[in-house]
Amino acid sequence: MAIKAPKGTKDTMPRDSYKVQYIEKEFSELCRLYGFGEVRTPMFESTELFNRGVGETTDIVQKEMYTFEDLGHRSITLKPEGTSPAVRAFIESHDYAEMQPTKYYYDSPCFRYERPQAGRLREFHQFGVENFGTPDMMADAEVIALASDFIKKIGIEDVELRINSVGCRECRPVYRKALQDYLRPYYEDLSDISKDRFEANPMRIIDSKDITDQRIAKDAPYMLDYLCDDCKAAFEALKTNLDAMGISYVVDPRIVRGLDYYTKTAFEFVTTKIGAQGTVCGGGRYDHLVEEIGGPSIPGVGFGLGKERLLILMEQNDIIVDDPNVPDISVSFIGDKARLYALDLVHKLRACGVSAIIDTLNRNLKGQMKYANKLNARYSVVIGENEIEKGIVTLKNMNSGEQKEINAIDITKEIEK
Repeated sequence: MAIKAPKGTKDTMPRDSYKVQYIEKEFSELCRLYGFGEVRTPMFESTELFNRGVGETTDIVQKEMYTFEDLGHRSITLKPEGTSPAVRAFIESHDYAEMQPTKYYYDSPCFRYERPQAGRLREFHQFGVENFGTPDMMADAEVIALASDFIKKIGIEDVELRINSVGCRECRPVYRKALQDYLRPYYEDLSDISKDRFEANPMRIIDSKDITDQRIAKDAPYMLDYLCDDCKAAFEALKTNLDAMGISYVVDPRIVRGLDYYTKTAFEFVTTKIGAQGTVCGGGRYDHLVEEIGGPSIPGVGFGLGKERLLILMEQNDIIVDDPNVPDISVSFIGDKARLYALDLVHKLRACGVSAIIDTLNRNLKGQMKYANKLNARYSVVIGENEIEKGIVTLKNMNSGEQKEINAIDITKEIEK
C-alpha cells in the first residue's frame, strides 16, 4: 500500500508553489514598508509557553495541540500559533530593553489537531505581525491597516473588517459577573466545555462552536456595554484612527477571538466565500501577554493570517498569478554533435539569467518539441549540423509562431528584448 500524507496535511506541488511564493513576497515587502522586521522562531516550543500564553481554557490548549515528551522528558508542543513564540523571542532576545516600539513579522507553519476542512488543515501556514511597546491605538490601527492593505494588494474583494473591544482587567470582571448571571439559568444546557469555562472564562462561551451554546448566547449582554472609561476612550480612538486612514469597518460586539490573551481591541477580516469558517485574518491587543510569559510589563498588538484560506480566496476571486517557472527557451538538437553544442548553449544561457531547458531523454526532434510545448516554453531553437557550422540559429516565438535567424551568441539579447 502506498504511503500517503498524514490526514490534515497537504503537499504543495510546483504547479501551485509559485502562488505561495508570490503571496510570501508581497507580504514581506509590505511589512518592510511598514517597518516590520522578520522573526523566525522554532517549530516547537515548551508546552508551558502555550499553556500560559494561549490560555488553558482555549480549544487550542484543551483539544488541539500536538504535544509530546522528548528524550529529555521535557513536554514539547508543535507551535499552534505564532504570537506566543514571537513574544518569547522578544523577551529572550532582550529586545524589550531597546527603544520601543519593536515590530516583528513572521511566516511560519503551525499545527493544530482539528477536523480538516476548506482552508483549515492540521498543518497550516500563517503570516503574522506583532507590534510591542506602545499602548496607543495608533499601533492597533496600523496593524489593521497592514492587514487591509495586504488583502487589497492581493486583489481579494468582499472582505469585511469587524472590530470590537473585549475590555481590560478593570472592566472585564464586571462584565464577567453580568454574563454569568445571564448564563446561569441555562447552565445545565451548556456543552461540557462551556460548563468548564463558566467560572474560568465565561466570555469564551460566546465564541463556542456548539449549536446549543450559540443559541443560548444569542441574547447575552455585550462587553461594549460594560467598558470602563479607559477602554471606551481606546475604542473610540481606534475608530477615529481607522476613519482617518479611510478604512471601513463594522462594530461587531460578539467578536471575542479564540485566545485568552486579548485585551481591548479585537478584530477580524471576514468573508462569506469560504463557507462557515469565514475568518481570513484575526488579531487584537494583548497588554499583559509579555508579562504573563515572564517578561516586563509591555503591551502588544498583532494579527495572524492563514495562507491556505488566502489561496482559496484568490482562486474564488479569479486572481491569476504569472508562473515564473515557465522556461524562457527550449533548445532542441539533432545528432550527437548538436547535442553537445546544445548542452553548452543552455549552460551559457542559464549563466546569463535565461531560463533554458534541454531534453535529457534523447528523444527525437518531434518528442523534444512536444516536451517544450508541455512546459509552455516562450521560445525555441533547434540545433543541427548547419546551425553549428554557420553559428546561426532560428529563434521561434512559441506563442506567435514568428521566426527569425540570429547569431547564436545573440539569443540572450533577443529574449531580453
